[in-house]
Amino acid sequence: MTEDDQKTQSIDNLDGSVEGSIEGTSELQQALEAKTDECKALNEKYLRLAAEFDNYKRLAQRDQRDQIKFGNEQILKELLPVVDNLERAINSSKGANSVDALTQGVELTLKQLVGALTKFGVTAVESVGLAFDPATQQAVAQVPSNTIPENHVVEEYQKGYLLQDRILRAAMVTVSTGAPN
Repeated sequence: MTEDDQKTQSIDNLDGSVEGSIEGTSELQQALEAKTDECKALNEKYLRLAAEFDNYKRLAQRDQRDQIKFGNEQILKELLPVVDNLERAINSSKGANSVDALTQGVELTLKQLVGALTKFGVTAVESVGLAFDPATQQAVAQVPSNTIPENHVVEEYQKGYLLQDRILRAAMVTVSTGAPN
């Protein structure tokens, strides 16, 4: 091989490697553009998701505020007829001058009120004659008693109430100390 042939072959080899480099660069450029497009699409998806989450958060907070603001609505609707009946009982007692009619009206209204409370899970704590229970009762006095055993409730000053299984208000009671010495 002559020197000119070698130069020609070297130039051909150089041309081939330059063409290969140009082709490789173009493939890399296309891959880079594809990844850039994919990144833009994922970023847009992220921004949409973030906006949706912010909207959800705002709605949840509004619902929570409404729940706090209007949470007692159902129980109050149940209590309004009780108020109406108390007003009727007072008005009827003024005209009739009858204590029996007033007493009967108030008893019916109390029954209606207790029914409304029961509907929402409020129940009275029974205590008179039962053993003293500090979890549901508060002792305000102690008295000796021949008929009621020691540490049992003699009298109830104020009823106690449970809401489901949680104490809403403890009963205020008098507890027996047993037979007097």
